[in-house]
Amino acid sequence: MPEKSYKKKHLTSFQLIILGFAGVILLGSILLMLPFSSVDRIPTPFHEALFTATSAVCVTGLVVKDTGSYWSLAGQTIILILIQIGGLGVVTVAASVSLLSGKKISLMQRSTMQDAISAPKVGGIVRLTRFILKGTFLIEAAGAVLLLPVFLWDYKGKGIWLSVFHSISAFCNAGFDILGTSANPFPSLTGYSANVLVNVVIMLLIIIGGIGFLTWDDIYTNKLKFKRYRMQSKIILVTTACLILIPIIFFFTCDLKNLSAGNRLLAAAFQSVTTRTAGFNTIDISKMSEASKAVMILLMLIGGSPGSTAGGMKTTTFTVLLLNAIATFRSQENAGAFGRRLEYHVIKNAATIAMLYFTLFFCGGLAISVYEELPLLDCLYEAASAVGTVGLTLGITPKLHMFSQIVLIILMYLGRVGGLTLIYAVLSRRNRGNAKLPLEKITVG
Repeated sequence: MPEKSYKKKHLTSFQLIILGFAGVILLGSILLMLPFSSVDRIPTPFHEALFTATSAVCVTGLVVKDTGSYWSLAGQTIILILIQIGGLGVVTVAASVSLLSGKKISLMQRSTMQDAISAPKVGGIVRLTRFILKGTFLIEAAGAVLLLPVFLWDYKGKGIWLSVFHSISAFCNAGFDILGTSANPFPSLTGYSANVLVNVVIMLLIIIGGIGFLTWDDIYTNKLKFKRYRMQSKIILVTTACLILIPIIFFFTCDLKNLSAGNRLLAAAFQSVTTRTAGFNTIDISKMSEASKAVMILLMLIGGSPGSTAGGMKTTTFTVLLLNAIATFRSQENAGAFGRRLEYHVIKNAATIAMLYFTLFFCGGLAISVYEELPLLDCLYEAASAVGTVGLTLGITPKLHMFSQIVLIILMYLGRVGGLTLIYAVLSRRNRGNAKLPLEKITVG
């Protein structure tokens, strides 16, 4: 009788990524459930702890309990650690621990790190990881130092903790704030709507965290020589600039008319930056026009850039689809930018990711609207905020029932791990047939 051969199954890098995020969320939930994590020293219900942990690890910022008034210093510290892990990525943090302990990084670990930060190749991944860690802590420290004078003036000694917390939260595009009190919960940064320093520092932290680690490397290596950048970095920088400037013009001209010209411009700029990735707000979003809310939904779905602290379907996905549409309008066979052609599978992946995010967004919003009997636009706004890991809310999230909270948890998780990561993790072991089926044409459009 021939001996049966058993093949040892190994988890793929994509499966490790999604399981890593799930493991950190579960651990964070257990810690936040414990009495010492809340101000009142009482156990937090599991679903509320799970929601908070998921929001922190997925750097979203949606909360069911006010972070400043409900969670103790220990609870806030746990949330901040979860934000840092989620922002850098579970795999990157695990790799950094190995680097700091002097352990050698295996080829499998390098491959997983490559997928985690969307690096083009395995070579130089350890150097890139070191660069990311150094850059992260330098930028977060600089942000904390710049915010320190304002928070020290307003909160005395507590201002040090506030500066550190909000710097890390902004850089990681999390949108968590600890400025709330029992009398004034969920304030975000509305108390600093006219403070130029706070607004500018937070905006810069959000933008730097959201453009991606590979873009950092390009800027660090090539300085201001734009022509030498990778096509990806060029697309990210140009798209980011457009997605900041165009909404500023829209919000300034079509909304916020009750503010003075200076405060109006500051509020428009802040809302334009924070809407795509971060989740902070300096104005009452629920009072903005329906048109502005619709624009914000689109910005939230687009999100940040690949290999960054931000979520969403990513700026490159949006731009690739736009470039493909332009090429089609011009009857060009290939889409491209900056003198380079885009590969077919990149366009295919972009279309798949966009379809996945729009499906999750619409189904999630519809489910919440039907269950809660709330206006569809409000529910779509919360769903877009969750799947784009943004964290902006119209004020309905703390009032939602457990079913709707679970829907948002699922959306936050899927939005953070990324569409392609999820697809490859589920389908990586499926049989891929090379045979081509017979061709038959259909009409579209």
